[in-house]
Amino acid sequence: MSVDDNPSPQIGTDERRMHVRAYNHWVALLNGRPYPDIADLDPENIADFGPNSVLLDFTGGIEDPQIRYLGHALRGECGLPGTISRISEVPSRSLLSRLTDHYLQIIANRAPIGFEAEFVGLRGYNTLYRGILMPFSSTGETIDFIYGVINWKEMVDAATQAALEAEVAAAIRQTPRAPAATAWASGPSAGMAPIEEVAPAPGSALPLADQLTLAQQSAAAVRAADTRSRAALYRALGRAYDFAAAADADEAAYVALRDAAGIKAQERAPMTPIVKLVFGADYDKTRITEFAAVLAHARRHNVPVGALADFLEVSEGGIKGVVAAERAAKRPAGAPRDPLAKARRKLNAAPVLGEVALPVEADDGAFVVLVARKGKAFEVIASLTAEDPAAARAIARAAG
Repeated sequence: MSVDDNPSPQIGTDERRMHVRAYNHWVALLNGRPYPDIADLDPENIADFGPNSVLLDFTGGIEDPQIRYLGHALRGECGLPGTISRISEVPSRSLLSRLTDHYLQIIANRAPIGFEAEFVGLRGYNTLYRGILMPFSSTGETIDFIYGVINWKEMVDAATQAALEAEVAAAIRQTPRAPAATAWASGPSAGMAPIEEVAPAPGSALPLADQLTLAQQSAAAVRAADTRSRAALYRALGRAYDFAAAADADEAAYVALRDAAGIKAQERAPMTPIVKLVFGADYDKTRITEFAAVLAHARRHNVPVGALADFLEVSEGGIKGVVAAERAAKRPAGAPRDPLAKARRKLNAAPVLGEVALPVEADDGAFVVLVARKGKAFEVIASLTAEDPAAARAIARAAG
C-alpha cells in the first residue's frame, strides 16, 4: 500500500486536504518527541476533522483494541445506532473498517500511513475515500494509541449517474445563451468538464498560502511511512520549488507564513526555510539540507517553474548527484596543493650533513637534487629543482 497525493478527479479539494490538515495537527503535537502524547489529543473539540475520526486504544493489547472515540459523521456513515467499544464490533463492509484494517501497519512502521481507494459500501454504492492513521503514545516511546481520520464521497450507480448527466446536458442545451457567452467558450456550456484544482500553473495567481498547502500535501505523502517512490519525492520537491518562486513574488506573504511557523530566515541558505515550511521544521536535518541544496541548484541553473521533477529525472545520480554538484559548486577554491609539503617538513627538520658552495639557481630554502660523480670526493656535475618530476620523486623518497 502506498500514499498517492495525486488529486483524484472524483474527490474535491476539501477531501484531498482533510488528511493533510490532520497530519499537520499530528506534527504540531510532536514537540520533539517520537510520537505525540495522547494527553494532548482532544478529538471531541476538533471541529475540522474530529467528526470524521476514530481513536484506538492498544493499552490492553493489539489483538482487539478498544475504540475510545468515534466521530458522529463516521458513526452515521457506518449506520451505528448504538455504541461499539472494540474493533471486533466494526461492521466488515463499513467505511470504519477501511481505517481499522490498517492499524497493524502503524505498529510495524512506527509512523503515519496515508491511503486512498474505493469500495462498495453497506448501501451498495461505490465509495471513494482517503484517510490517514497516526500513532500516539502515553509513555513517549511505545505506540499504544492510533488516531485515524477519513473523508469519503459516495457515488451513485452507473444508471443513475448517466441519467443525471443526461438531464444536466439537456438543461444546458435549453438554457438561453447570453450575448457575452463567447467569453465562456472553455466553460461547461461548451461541453467541457470542469477542471479540478491540482497544482498552480506557472504564473498562477493562486494565493501563496494555498500554494504552500499544495506543497505540504505532497510532502505529507513523502513523510508517510510506506511512501518511498522517487516520483512522489520529485513531485514534492517540484512543488516546494514552485512555492519558492511564488514566495519571491509575494515576499510579504512569505514572511508572514514563515513567522507564523516560527521559522527563521537564513541569509546564507535561503532555501532551507522553504524546505522547513513544506516538509516541517522537525523533518530530518540531513534531508532538509539535501532538499535545500536541490532547490538552490535548480535556481542556480534557472530551472523553470513546474519543471524541477523532470529536471531531477534526467539529472545524473538523481537527488544525490544534484546535491553533490551543488556542494562542489559552492566549495571555495583553495590554494594549489603542494605534493611535496610533507617531504619539505621532514627534510627541513633533518640534520645538515655538510655544506657545498655551488652556483646553482634556486631560491633560499628550496630543495634541489644534485647529481654527483664519485671520485676522491663527490664531484657535483648537475642539479635538478623540485619542479622536475623526477627530482620531486627523489626528494619525496629522501624524506622517507
